[in-house]
Amino acid sequence: MARSLFEHARACLDADTVERKLALTAEGFAAFQCGDLLPDADAPPPAPIRMPGRPPRPRLVEPRALAQRGLGTPEGRRAFLHAIAHIEFNAIDLAWDAAYRFRGMPAAYYADWVRIAADEARHFALLQARLAELGAAYGDFDAHNGLWEMAEQTAHSCLARMALVPRVLEARGLDVTPGMIARLRHMGDDATVAILETILDEEVPHVAAGSRWFHWCCEREGVAPEPTFRDLLSRYARGSLRGPFNVEARMAAGFGPEELAALEALAPPPR
Repeated sequence: MARSLFEHARACLDADTVERKLALTAEGFAAFQCGDLLPDADAPPPAPIRMPGRPPRPRLVEPRALAQRGLGTPEGRRAFLHAIAHIEFNAIDLAWDAAYRFRGMPAAYYADWVRIAADEARHFALLQARLAELGAAYGDFDAHNGLWEMAEQTAHSCLARMALVPRVLEARGLDVTPGMIARLRHMGDDATVAILETILDEEVPHVAAGSRWFHWCCEREGVAPEPTFRDLLSRYARGSLRGPFNVEARMAAGFGPEELAALEALAPPPR
């Protein structure tokens, strides 16, 4: 008998150790692939959004309180990798919450977000192993909670969640990762480059899933995608926008010319 996808997603969200969150995510992906984990039409409504389970470290601070370190030092390299690992760890919870919170969606929606949760867990594990090779561990540096704060702000609406989490916050990786890859390759850090290339390649379809379901939600609600996206950016994400934007990758991820123009218009001018 199939188990409830929503119950398993909730268990993944509540897992408060790295090891348990990764193990439950792998288990859930395998079960979903086999048809042993399905959305339950009779499940109770989702619980109000709350902080997911997480280990006691890293300490969460305001973004402006994070120390700025250059990539040119070993400590700076470790801090950079830790920041990326923290994004990927949060992305596991973001994917599971998308699967848990929004009910009555097509089967393909749940398939997308369960797969993305598994991808993000694999990305995190790659970064965790690389941190260990460099003499560090997840939790050694402070981090911020911006990704989850946006999830909380969009918990009322699948349309808003799809517009703002994958297509704004997570899509930022499409913009900045190529430059980081170039710098690390110049420094001879081929091991980290290989991980970031894998993440970049796989984040394009992740953001594309956000685009696909944002447009689906717009059609369901009878609203036009471009002005709706522009309005959501202005209301929720103005402070999260930073150019320049990776136009090629974003177009591959489902952005249209008007949406890219909206991003450009609302982003602050380069310093």
